[in-house]
Amino acid sequence: MKFILNEIESYCELHSDSESELLSQLNRDTHAHVLNPRMLSGPLQGRLLSLISRMIRPDNILEIGTYTGYSALCMAEGLSPDGKLITIDINEELESRTRRFVEMSAYASQIDYRIANALEILPTLKNTFDLVFIDADKINYQSYYDLCLPMVRKGGYIIADNVLWSGKVIEKKDKIDKDTQALLDFNQFVTQDKRVSNLLLPVRDGLMMIQKL
Repeated sequence: MKFILNEIESYCELHSDSESELLSQLNRDTHAHVLNPRMLSGPLQGRLLSLISRMIRPDNILEIGTYTGYSALCMAEGLSPDGKLITIDINEELESRTRRFVEMSAYASQIDYRIANALEILPTLKNTFDLVFIDADKINYQSYYDLCLPMVRKGGYIIADNVLWSGKVIEKKDKIDKDTQALLDFNQFVTQDKRVSNLLLPVRDGLMMIQKL
């Protein structure tokens, strides 16, 4: 998932804002007790998400794929005073751990954490979103995008994580696995979608930055 040297990443972290004590605690807890801790956004990506959110000052944020809540807490840092963040995850096993950290944060009253199938709950939402972060199962990235784009305000943003998929998107293979193919198709679709402007950033595992025109 990393495309730069560890020493370069450490240097970047040293010369960037530090994660808060709560985020640091969540980071350590996830690595100590949760499977696949590399799914956590981590300090650099987390500071980027926070910075983007603080630049936008969103009233409404939607996150698809909460995991242990790190990225949600980062994006919540930029919410307007009355802003809300809805974050959806299907993994019930992480609920108590994630909810505990959300409730410990300064943004607990602004975060609506839901355990649900996003494909089922998205069509029921009536909100208009300023920022959407997609970081769930890769097979359904296109479906999430199709459902979310109409709910994003003009000039609003969608960010999709893991779009480089540990470099698999450029590997030459006779047979491509389903997740990689889904991301290849998604990246191509977004690039050709005239409704948006996009930039693929090689940060961590790849972030597709999308602005609705």
